Amino acid sequence: MKILKFGGTSLSNAKNFFNVVTIIEKKSQTEQVAVVLSAPEKITNLLVSTIDNRKDKKKISIIIDEIKNFFLKLVYDIKQIEKKIIDTKILEIINNKFLKLNHLFQEIYFLKKCPDNIKAKIICLGEYLSVAIINVILKAKLHNITIINPVKKFLAKGNNYLNASIDIKISQSKIHSMNIPKNHIILMAGFTAGNKKQETVILGRNGSDYSAAILSTCFKNSTCEIWTDVDGIYTCDPKIISNAKLLPTLSYQEAIELSHFGAKVLHPRTIYPLKKYNILCKIKNTHNPSAIGTKIVHNNYNNECNSIKGITYLNDVTMFIISSYNRNTMIDVIPRIFSCISLAKIWVIIINQASANNSISFCILTTESKKTLDVLNNTFEFELKNKLLKPIKIINKLATISIVNSNTQSETEISKKIFSSLKKVNINTIAISKGSSKLSISIVIKNKNVILGMRAIHQEIFSNKNTIEIFLIGIGGIGKTFLQQLKKQTQYLHSKNIFLKIIGISNSKNCIINPNGLNLKNWEENINKIQHPFNLQYLLNKIKNHYLINPTIIDCTSNQNIANQYVSFINAGFHVVTPNKKANTSNLIYYKKIRSALITSKKKFFYDTNVGAGLPVIENLKQLLNTGDKLIHFKGILSGSLSFIFGQLEDGITLSQATKKAQTLGLTEPHPKDDLSGIDVARKLLILAREVGYELELKDIKIEPLLPKELYKISNVNDFIIKLKDLDETFLNKVKKAKKSGNHLKFIGIINKDGNCQVKLDEVHKNDPLYNVKNGENALVFYSKYYQPLPLILRGYGAGNNVTASGIFSDVLRILS
Repeated sequence: MKILKFGGTSLSNAKNFFNVVTIIEKKSQTEQVAVVLSAPEKITNLLVSTIDNRKDKKKISIIIDEIKNFFLKLVYDIKQIEKKIIDTKILEIINNKFLKLNHLFQEIYFLKKCPDNIKAKIICLGEYLSVAIINVILKAKLHNITIINPVKKFLAKGNNYLNASIDIKISQSKIHSMNIPKNHIILMAGFTAGNKKQETVILGRNGSDYSAAILSTCFKNSTCEIWTDVDGIYTCDPKIISNAKLLPTLSYQEAIELSHFGAKVLHPRTIYPLKKYNILCKIKNTHNPSAIGTKIVHNNYNNECNSIKGITYLNDVTMFIISSYNRNTMIDVIPRIFSCISLAKIWVIIINQASANNSISFCILTTESKKTLDVLNNTFEFELKNKLLKPIKIINKLATISIVNSNTQSETEISKKIFSSLKKVNINTIAISKGSSKLSISIVIKNKNVILGMRAIHQEIFSNKNTIEIFLIGIGGIGKTFLQQLKKQTQYLHSKNIFLKIIGISNSKNCIINPNGLNLKNWEENINKIQHPFNLQYLLNKIKNHYLINPTIIDCTSNQNIANQYVSFINAGFHVVTPNKKANTSNLIYYKKIRSALITSKKKFFYDTNVGAGLPVIENLKQLLNTGDKLIHFKGILSGSLSFIFGQLEDGITLSQATKKAQTLGLTEPHPKDDLSGIDVARKLLILAREVGYELELKDIKIEPLLPKELYKISNVNDFIIKLKDLDETFLNKVKKAKKSGNHLKFIGIINKDGNCQVKLDEVHKNDPLYNVKNGENALVFYSKYYQPLPLILRGYGAGNNVTASGIFSDVLRILS
């Protein structure tokens, strides 16, 4: 015997009804089937809302009409698919049911309230109509049908109309007495039963699943199949975690643990009878019947390498903390706490005891918090009044995340992974608790962090992928080159389990965002179609429901306004990577604000390309300082464009020709006067000086100008190059003069021992490390406590799109370290 239960999503329209019928027919070819049916999707909720709005006749009438029209349309659509169906009988049943429904509401108006017995009759309407419709379709297909009336055959215990439990033994006896022919398909409405008076009662949350489980116990050697809209039970809710993994098997106990801590799997009440009678349960997908689904068995002896079966969560949790002034009081208090809570039928999710500070904490659903507080205050009135107990502390807006693990020996390793993953996304753990079954570990965190926490833990445990989600601002030479490098390197990175996902690209006018990742093949075409300028709020609105693990902004502009938003980026949860020097050379107050935001948010800010492009300057300098080294003196060639220009001068090329050539090669800023002004070198020098610890402003860097002041006022690039010709002879003479002394002319930055910084044109001797630096190279010479008399020298190309983009790439990957 197979028991097939179909949920509301399996019965949401005419097409789905026929999918269900097809599954029933196929299953009935090999053995007898009994089918338990839920109400179509949303119908029960609408029926509940009629009761909630019972004082508003007009609103009730609108809702009832909506429900009735749904079923009338459903029957019409079914008739269009299967012409042989005689719809008059089902239409008569629908009309009769809604006539009775209206009579029930007349009773409610007369009583001026809705008693539970009437409510039970109202909200199970959908299940009975599902049975009536499936019955008509199967009979049209010439199947023999037996309908079980659960009100007569399932005996409920006690007098609870809305959350009844079933007496299994008596119900088994009643079902056996029916002597149903073997060639009949059995249909039964889920969610309902009958009490001793044969009044309708309902079975509460997941009631139809519970109905199917009980019916399974009534037939020997049965299998219970729960048909829904997913392929089975996953390691996590696939609506939250897109790469959640399907679990082929689970033990009953593992399924109970997952359900207890919030997984929308099966209610423990459904699993208990299956477990007791050792009935195989399968979770299957109505819309994908060929999927293997998930088996729930007595013992899960499969050879899956991962002992962790799932991660689940509960929102809107409240923590109660009860403390005493001495340990002896708590020994007496603790059993009384849980005795009174149990008597009040309050569900305790997790318990955490801290003997060191004489306290115990437990979590309950926030909806139960007032009731819980009242119970505790009444129970411990004497202890609280006489200060034997401290005032009860309540923490709201919490959530629990629980990890179900079948291997208790790996508990320490799992705990490490939990804390490691949460640390990466800057989530603090408020409490941790091991389940009484020893199959679960639960943590308590702030409610707002629960989805991000789930994603982080799931990735750490079930996936070895390291993911960074990138929003790129600025798609000039460097930005485009970075995207090209990323595109070429993607396959290699994937082989290393590194996934760099571009979620957004912005230029000065347009912005495209896709939290699931942009296609790098056609991003240029797409960005030109969209007219939406970038702003942080627009980005946050687009990605707020995607709970990114490592969101990162790469600023490839030289824009001050963008740099001014770095603190906002960091506070919004982004790492920042940039070659833009404006933030690090802004006023010292803003410089410190960035560092303060990084400490608070635990985000990363990488800017190695601020100095030396692709050279690892900043990181090496930080490592030296961290190990106790101290800078004594620094000098360096910090401008790739000026390195190139002065190298050309050494070869006899004029200043104007060398500058034009550097511009053509893309080594200069858009306007070469920005390079020749020395301000770019001054910014880099300031960044180094601040890293060392000198609290300087840009105005403190002394710049000896290369050019007369009037040249810097020329805004047109061509006019500027032409005007430079007036200085060609002057600079050639300076180069000749230096050569006569055996020196080379270089434009350098200097940090003296006392923190004085200057940028100037200088002659360097052939024994100087800067002597042969040219052709766009940078060279940085550090004399320190550890590096003297021979300095630490970093030398290499310090300009150009390729090396700068490569440096950005390197900084991005450091986020994973």
